[in-house]
Amino acid sequence: MRILIRYFFRGVRLLLAPVMLISEKLSTPKSVERSPEEQEKVDQACKSLALYQFRTCPFCIKVRKEIARLGLNIETRDAQLDPEHKKDLQEGGGKVKVPCLKITHEDGRHEWLYESDAINRLLHQRFG
Repeated sequence: MRILIRYFFRGVRLLLAPVMLISEKLSTPKSVERSPEEQEKVDQACKSLALYQFRTCPFCIKVRKEIARLGLNIETRDAQLDPEHKKDLQEGGGKVKVPCLKITHEDGRHEWLYESDAINRLLHQRFG
């Protein structure tokens, strides 16, 4: 019975994945306009950030939309399809849960921020 349930939900995910990705493309807002100098400062600040995500996770889509709205160039790392990123997330953050924003501080230490609302709040405070 467990196997049947597992395959049922895998099938549902396979059917919904293209719908979710198309919906994301159609509903992603335009980014804010900045001067080239301001955008360069934002881009430099974003180099210390990396988003671990799954492509079709609705909470990851929510964060990616906020990143697009704020015009941020944050590296996205697929922890579902890339075993190296999954391993980094497990070892660094302590759990394979997405979305997760890896923040590298100037002193070299890493902070792992989970939860889409917390990530969006941080991005809005820093760049909004």
